[in-house]
Amino acid sequence: MIELCGKSYNCEKELTLSVIGGKWKMLILWHLGKEEKKRFNELRSLMPGISPRMLVSQLRELEDNFIVHREVFAVVPPKVEYSLTVQGKSLMPILEAMYSWGKEYMGTANTVKTQ
Repeated sequence: MIELCGKSYNCEKELTLSVIGGKWKMLILWHLGKEEKKRFNELRSLMPGISPRMLVSQLRELEDNFIVHREVFAVVPPKVEYSLTVQGKSLMPILEAMYSWGKEYMGTANTVKTQ
């Protein structure tokens, strides 16, 4: 049993999935990893279907887990940028491997389906 931040996990895989799992977190990480910094509305436009409330929630969870950094600039109008932390950047090889696997699987699944 692993204890971290007041939560219990059965194994490291469960911990990892709790940090990056869900419909939107991996997409947020992907866009931040590929394009360095993004503002809230830029992220939202890259992910049609995500509500502003859900995006805020997912960004806060990633920030709480030290995966995403939120930088607030003292300007008018307010400006906030999101970027990956060092810990967040360490996830990019995993996300790239998942992307490659998915792309290959789609090709295989389409080939099998049409036979």
